[in-house]
Amino acid sequence: MNKLLSTLLAVSFAFVMPVAGFFPLTSSFAATPSFDFTDLVEKSSPAVVSIRTTEKIVINQTGNSDDEVHELFRRFFGVPVPQQPPGTAPKKRKPVPGNGSQEEVPRGIGSGFIISADGYVLTNAHVVEGADEVYIKLVDKREFKAKVIGIDKRTDVAVLKIDGSKLPSLTIGDSNKIKAGEWVVAIGSPFDFDNSVSAGIISSKARDTGDFLNLIQTDVAVNPGNSGGPLLNMNGEVIGINSQIYSRSGGFMGISFAIPIDEAMRVVDQLKSSGKVSRSRIGVRLSEVPKEVAESFGLKKGQGAFVNMVEPGLPADKAGIVAGDIVLEFNGQPVTKWTELSRIVANIKPGTKSSVTLWSKGKTRIVSLVTAEMEQEKPIKAKMKEPEVKSNLLGLNVVDLTEEQKSELKVASGVIIEEASGSAERAGLLPGDLITQLNNTEIRNAKQFNEVIAKLDPKKIAVVLVRRGDQSQFVPLRPAMAN
Repeated sequence: MNKLLSTLLAVSFAFVMPVAGFFPLTSSFAATPSFDFTDLVEKSSPAVVSIRTTEKIVINQTGNSDDEVHELFRRFFGVPVPQQPPGTAPKKRKPVPGNGSQEEVPRGIGSGFIISADGYVLTNAHVVEGADEVYIKLVDKREFKAKVIGIDKRTDVAVLKIDGSKLPSLTIGDSNKIKAGEWVVAIGSPFDFDNSVSAGIISSKARDTGDFLNLIQTDVAVNPGNSGGPLLNMNGEVIGINSQIYSRSGGFMGISFAIPIDEAMRVVDQLKSSGKVSRSRIGVRLSEVPKEVAESFGLKKGQGAFVNMVEPGLPADKAGIVAGDIVLEFNGQPVTKWTELSRIVANIKPGTKSSVTLWSKGKTRIVSLVTAEMEQEKPIKAKMKEPEVKSNLLGLNVVDLTEEQKSELKVASGVIIEEASGSAERAGLLPGDLITQLNNTEIRNAKQFNEVIAKLDPKKIAVVLVRRGDQSQFVPLRPAMAN
């Protein structure tokens, strides 16, 4: 029996010995196994607020059953009625015609936090957008009517103001210093449960959304009503504004997103000073540089931003940038991903003289331009005319552009596809597509296009620049002789 007991003890101790890849008991990780957030929450909670919004509607004497159902959703969930796009604010209802009285009814709930003792509050734009009145409640039960200073839909940031002095406020941290894996805390009002606390880790510090922001991804439990609340580091500093969740059910599924506080504060400064945010644009539509295109042009890892459309009369057009160019740098700042260029340009003050480094037709060139202020973009529309048939060895039947087509499309040269077969068909090319470039050669007409194709190395991929509607894209094709 004693021998058996000794054997069991030896085996038991073997399981608690330090092993490669595990933290020993003396590590800082094991020294704080409880992850006590109580001090952090106690200091931060007074500056976290609950936000409720209302709208004024006309109540018909006969009532309106649809409005009643919608109101039940809003009162209970604090979110828009189902079937609206995720992350959007509820649309304002039109007054019901007929005899009735105007009534202020609940519209939605959210969270926010005070950033200065004189009453400036941050939240999400979608929390307060379209509301007639906004009310803010502190943890000590005081309630204020808030003034909306400014809203920026592109970043989903809103600045509010309440009348007060010596109010509790949170310290703004540095979202550039965060690391994946570090602990963070969210405080807010999910489902109208005031000052609820949840904790987790940063899953990704820069999740690329393709918009104007890289978002912080966490596994912190965030639910409807948490929107606009702070994401705090272990020092109690704000590093983000909780904004979105990824969900197939409408509830938390382990993935939530926050707006980096550094980006948000740049927006806040402009909203406080002018009530709006001014951004630059150069008038291009961008996409990723395909790997095959990068290799064909001798570029590394497909870096840069591919220009697939240039708006007439805007800075890029005036500077001579054309569809098919690849932007490598803007004002000396490398563009490693295509989504970065929009953010770099947007952060520049409109009217700023800037330099753009391009990869254009097989060589590098630098152009200068003056940025314009961002506004609603208008797509270019072009009508294609019926082409005449000629053939080439890439599986394409093409014809010349008429002078009328050149004028409509605002191009000087190119060929129109009438029929695509073989590799061209498999690549998705369609009749009516416009081809303006083959490898590094500008295409002037159908005859020259076929002559260039005849000289292609059948063992190498050919790259054509194809325009469809108002967008252009490089498409790799294998010559027919190599099929």
